[in-house]
Amino acid sequence: MTSASPPAGRLAGRVAVVTGAASGIGRAIAQAYAAEGARVVIADVTETVIEGGAPTAATIAAEGGHALFVATDVASPKAVETLMAETVARFGRIDVLVNNACVRHQRPLLELDLAAWNRLLAVNLTGAFLCCQSAVRRMVEQEPCGEARGRIVNLSSQHGMIAAPGDLGYGVTKAAVDYMTKQIAADYAAQGIVCNAVAPGKIVTGQGGHLQADHVLDRARRRTPWPRLGRVEDVAKAALFLASDEASFVTGATLMVDGGWMAA
Repeated sequence: MTSASPPAGRLAGRVAVVTGAASGIGRAIAQAYAAEGARVVIADVTETVIEGGAPTAATIAAEGGHALFVATDVASPKAVETLMAETVARFGRIDVLVNNACVRHQRPLLELDLAAWNRLLAVNLTGAFLCCQSAVRRMVEQEPCGEARGRIVNLSSQHGMIAAPGDLGYGVTKAAVDYMTKQIAADYAAQGIVCNAVAPGKIVTGQGGHLQADHVLDRARRRTPWPRLGRVEDVAKAALFLASDEASFVTGATLMVDGGWMAA
């Protein structure tokens, strides 16, 4: 952490927990939140940045923001409870939770073994459930900040709504996250809890492998009406809006950030 005061901004004085924030979309969200004045807790299993460079917390600190890294496996109830407890002990409250941590194991039904299926569920779905439960338990007891006691931003996906070729498990977990978003929003609106989701389309990150294969990128370009693929900053801007008071009458919604893929 740095002792410098956070800059004023749309999240000034707020405390945000961002899971999976070591790299990619989560890193971009954490940086965007910090730039807007939030004190950000980076929850991930590692500080190593897939794209290279300094860890997220160090990068935020160098830019004059407040950040804390807490090593967290979101599939572990004990680790999640420790994360939320440490956040409140350090900063006094949790204003925003971003459930971004996820894994992917691209296989069709007949090639997806049970161990991989269970890991996908454990991280992508149970992890989001555990984080929501632990955070909301604390949010409902704290004083509101603006109209809300707490805001949740879940990372869904367009592939929770349409099929991804040969990729059963990821899409199933993202579809479930989308449903969970709506249910939490409906159940806890009266207690001041806002819950929304961001559903990215094809976002180019530093992650290699199949997701960056030529045929995958070519299909995404052909399917995306906007004349480029997505960037992590595109998702971060949407997540920033949903974490801010500007999203004043928005809950239970899924915001598509897909360059028009789902509209075409």
